[in-house]
Amino acid sequence: MKTEPNITISDQIQLALTNQIIRGQLLPDEKLRQDHIAKTFNTSHVPVREALLRLEARGLAVSIPRRGVRVAPFNPDDIFEIKAMRLALEPVALRYAIPKMTPDNLSMAKEAQRACDDANDLVSWEQANRQFHSAILVACAMPRLLSAIENLQIQSARHLLGTWRSTWEERTDRDHTAILNAITRKDSDTAVSVLKKHLQRLR
Repeated sequence: MKTEPNITISDQIQLALTNQIIRGQLLPDEKLRQDHIAKTFNTSHVPVREALLRLEARGLAVSIPRRGVRVAPFNPDDIFEIKAMRLALEPVALRYAIPKMTPDNLSMAKEAQRACDDANDLVSWEQANRQFHSAILVACAMPRLLSAIENLQIQSARHLLGTWRSTWEERTDRDHTAILNAITRKDSDTAVSVLKKHLQRLR
């Protein structure tokens, strides 16, 4: 969760490849060629290797002997484990975040909420939804916990975009509104309770 001025070329590569994997533009088992990536970003192999190692740590890429680094396999059954882990970790982060929430944190969450409600396609909604969940948790200031949650949210996004088959309909997320209202009141119990119900609906 870096601020914009601190983003390195390795960060840019990681973010671009992450988005391509999440959206299915890079398919499972597709080779991630260092030469091609370095040329695309006009950089050396060093930041590319760093970005690929991060993708491996997030479960989005795998290094296979004699076959190189490839996009990780996609198994829809993994969503049950992802859901269980998010249910265990995100409520903890939210409970610690609420007492430390700043007006800027709340403003970012409200902006992401509006983006969710205004989204006219699944990709836009998913990105705004991840931003919302990050914004309500970041104030907990627990970097290891936040990193684990971010990885789970990325995996969750990949599964959502990889398995969604319904026609997109614009919607207002009442859970997001209820969570924000509870956060504004510093009502941790209600915010955590709504978040748990919200995460239970993950498919």
